[in-house]
Amino acid sequence: MKTFDLRMRVAAAVAISCFAVVAALSLTLYTASEDLEEALVGQIVSEEMDFLVRHHLEHPGIAHEPGPNLQYYVVRTPEELLRVPELLRTLGTGNHEVGQGIAEQHVSVREIDGTRFIVAYDVGPHEVREQQFKELVLFALVTIMIVAAALGYWISGLITRQITELATRVAQLDPGAPRAPLARPGQDPEVAALARAFDHYQTRIRELLEREQEFTGNASHELRTPLTAIRTSCELLENEPGLPDKVRTRIAAISSAAERMTEQIEVLLFLARAQAMEERETVSLAECVNTAIDPWRSELARKGLYFDHTIAPDATVVVNRHALHLVLANLLRNAVHYTRQGGIQVHWQAPILTVADTGPGVSPEQRTLLFDRHYRGTASANGLGLGLAIVKRACDHCHWQIAVTTPAAGGAAFLLTLS
Repeated sequence: MKTFDLRMRVAAAVAISCFAVVAALSLTLYTASEDLEEALVGQIVSEEMDFLVRHHLEHPGIAHEPGPNLQYYVVRTPEELLRVPELLRTLGTGNHEVGQGIAEQHVSVREIDGTRFIVAYDVGPHEVREQQFKELVLFALVTIMIVAAALGYWISGLITRQITELATRVAQLDPGAPRAPLARPGQDPEVAALARAFDHYQTRIRELLEREQEFTGNASHELRTPLTAIRTSCELLENEPGLPDKVRTRIAAISSAAERMTEQIEVLLFLARAQAMEERETVSLAECVNTAIDPWRSELARKGLYFDHTIAPDATVVVNRHALHLVLANLLRNAVHYTRQGGIQVHWQAPILTVADTGPGVSPEQRTLLFDRHYRGTASANGLGLGLAIVKRACDHCHWQIAVTTPAAGGAAFLLTLS
């Protein structure tokens, strides 16, 4: 359904109100004029009947001359009755209306001592004037409607101008940038109150951002320090002579995990601060997928699951490397966690990267909640339910699309569109 903005609604309200008032006034005037005309015609016919009777009694042999819209009939014999128009012959005593439209007549019939007196008043000219008056009222209503609509649109512009200006300025606000107060001298009281509320809310947002940035900065520093120590220790241990190959392999795994954790901290800090990831580079998809699955190869082996991807070695995309690694790491960890038998496959068909598993799948009801924070697929699932929420947020920041489907063979397939 199409909706109208505030200005159009105000303009419509003004126009409809004016039209309703004028229409009610016109209807009242038209009804009053009709009633007045009926009363006037009735009075004329009654007075003419009294005059006709008095004239006949005073001058029985002299016929009363008809007027412009009046006809007089005095019926004493059957022959005189035949001279009366057929519509009037059978009328009983009293007042009558015969005919329609411009042929309508108001007739008064009175009988005294066997003599019938008939007065017929032609109201055709009144009907013509009444029709003209009706057309004039309709024309006035249409004119008033047009004028009221134009006037209402102009008035509504004056009413909503300050609100529109305030909305434009609010839309241009940057929570982290300095700005002039939205409340200004000369604003209407209601608009000024709204502007002050926005100013207060903006101040609270800025304070929250400052506290959040301070927290993330401190957290970043506190997390980087032990990770740097771990990586440095790994580098020193790797330089120790005489270490068995198995120990060197474990040291390398620890160093790689610390490196990945450092990268993920950077990405999470970007997400927490709502900053766009503008650093883009050419990334090898196969290498990124292999790096993301490496921490889970032992879990794959323990469960007896296979892992396969059909990504060509030369397949590359221009993206933020850390964000892509974060998304793939969470998708693959989720797949490994929920898959009990079978395995995991990764396909690349530009621009869609698909991570499919043979797990329990995702019901239609779950799809709408899957990317919500703290949502877990089953009540027995471990974790805090943040992995897919982080994936969705990273995709939103990088302008990627993420969706989930249930293939016919079962399991779940996450489709990541890298556009």
